[in-house]
Amino acid sequence: MARRALILVEGHARGNGLLYVQAAQRLGLHPITLAADPACYDYLAEEQLEAIRVDTDNLDALIRECSRLRATYDIVGVTGFAGLDESIYARIGKLCSHFHLPGPNSASIERCCDKFVQRQLLAEAGVPIPAYRLAANASEVESSAAEIGLPVVVKPVAGSGSSGVRLCRNADELVEHTNYLLGGEHIWQSSPRIMVEEFAQGPYYSAGIMGNEVIGISAAEFTPPPHFVFREATCPAVLTDAEYKLIAEVSLRCLRALGLGWGPTDIEFRWTNLGPVVIEVNPRLSGPPDPQLVQLAYGVDLITEHVKLVIGEEWDLRRRHSHVATARKLTPDRDGILDWIEGDDRAAAVSGVAEVKFYVRPKTPFIRKGDYRDCIGHVIAASPSRARTEAMLQRAVDLIEWSITPFPTTSDEQSSAPNVSHSPNTIAYD
Repeated sequence: MARRALILVEGHARGNGLLYVQAAQRLGLHPITLAADPACYDYLAEEQLEAIRVDTDNLDALIRECSRLRATYDIVGVTGFAGLDESIYARIGKLCSHFHLPGPNSASIERCCDKFVQRQLLAEAGVPIPAYRLAANASEVESSAAEIGLPVVVKPVAGSGSSGVRLCRNADELVEHTNYLLGGEHIWQSSPRIMVEEFAQGPYYSAGIMGNEVIGISAAEFTPPPHFVFREATCPAVLTDAEYKLIAEVSLRCLRALGLGWGPTDIEFRWTNLGPVVIEVNPRLSGPPDPQLVQLAYGVDLITEHVKLVIGEEWDLRRRHSHVATARKLTPDRDGILDWIEGDDRAAAVSGVAEVKFYVRPKTPFIRKGDYRDCIGHVIAASPSRARTEAMLQRAVDLIEWSITPFPTTSDEQSSAPNVSHSPNTIAYD
């Protein structure tokens, strides 16, 4: 009898990839990763996992490779990770359809991944969203911002992880970011198209959904503007019953408007003077640490339950307990060489700490991008009490330190550039 295999298209370097592999193994499956460059995902080599180099941008190449694997394995499911190119998840839907396996609706995913089309469909359905315009050049960006009124959020039509997203508070920032997006520095997945949006101001929330069920609503904070880099996230968010119900209702309206409702969806909101305003609908599971927060808060393992859905088994989304889980991202305040980072063992030993993870290894050049790549790790804590969770998390973060040597700007500075050591309370120059 052929071994049952789960195909994972691409990987996820910062957390979810290995979690999907482990979930598959717990369910008795053999995970096989198809990736354009398997070496990008350290855990594949570290765990000695099967990985095959394939052009994952090419649907026919994916079909050929899966057909070849079917001679050896019983392929029971296909899923994967969007990364910065969310179109790959739509390709996964087509791959599932070709092999008559459970999977997302590729057309719905494609519509959703185009942020302009997504905005149009939500607006037609009466879902509350920020004012928005589509621009293809600097002149159109300028006129769109003038129509909406500063400040505005300027971002690519396609992409994820806040890549290329910036708050522009004045004309100079608008010109600077437009030049960045159109000047060749930003990597476009398709022809340059820019969204200019009203800046919806208010607390940030995200709804984690599986199928048509809202599993949990989290709150999050960002590092200082102009970028949107997550600093801290907590599940569940502090909401009244009425506020929770309203966010859940708007979430389900988004699913209907976009033709979603199979598998995971993550919907981002800002709570403004008008109530919840939808910032973005992501037709996939959110990246770490969100799945871990839901599992710690409610006992629902979204990744395992998603894999069950992918292979055609019945999932179980019942909450098993009610705790408070919080994650803090580790975000340096400057660029340079990360000389060392330490304290993970001490932090992990703090009572209530569930996970301490570093993304970047010592002696690695670190350049802030204004997106998810600005984080070098995270710490997660959980307990039955919100105040206790926050205290335990802070205690753990205080035990983590790192040192960054700034990049030299001239040959003279090269010999005198100081090391910058970080602790949660001070920045010291050695």
